[in-house]
Amino acid sequence: MAPFKIIAFDADDTLWHNETLFASTQESFYRLLEPYHDRAWVEKRLYKTETKNLDLFGYGIKAFILSMIETAIELSEGRITGTEIAQLIEHGKTMLRAPVEPLPHVTETLKQLADHYTLLVITKGDLLDQEAKFARSGLDPYFQKLHVVSNKEREVYQTILDHHGVTPQQFLMVGNSLKSDILPVTELGARAVHIPYHITWQHEYVDEKTENRAYNSLAHMGHLPALIEEL
Repeated sequence: MAPFKIIAFDADDTLWHNETLFASTQESFYRLLEPYHDRAWVEKRLYKTETKNLDLFGYGIKAFILSMIETAIELSEGRITGTEIAQLIEHGKTMLRAPVEPLPHVTETLKQLADHYTLLVITKGDLLDQEAKFARSGLDPYFQKLHVVSNKEREVYQTILDHHGVTPQQFLMVGNSLKSDILPVTELGARAVHIPYHITWQHEYVDEKTENRAYNSLAHMGHLPALIEEL
């Protein structure tokens, strides 16, 4: 058995599909603003608005919709209609109600690991939305605790480790984002496993050029149990 006591997982795009919902809604947003600006400019301004609003709204669907509305008002110079804003709000409601589809190999892997380790979810986002997705996923029986946090920084992970009474050497983090799930954890001296998703929000992108032996990369979740045995 590996020395890990706790294995923690990111939620969105690690346990279940998520970014595809945002990508689909953004396509509708670009079409809505076609009469005002080209797609590249709308995309750039939306991202600028999202990042500007992170300190106020945090992460998640509700913050995303508010940023789209703000961007639409600015780029249309106030000409966007109430009906069109209502369409954006409805897109947000559709995203919030969307079925939660676990990624391939996730359920089988969690079943296998839950017999030997304490499993946690550590995710950013809106508390109500993340709790609802967690419940709809059907994966909650495998986890001891869901942690919804505002940021995924080194200090946040340390607080969680302290709460559960484990050292970094006893902790393993699994996620799709190098910026949020992997690098802050390795800074603590813990290990991490990077499982990329086919879409990455540009805010989560980092140019990781240096070799880092503190984390491993896998093609999919099904390879995780064998890797843990090796570690």
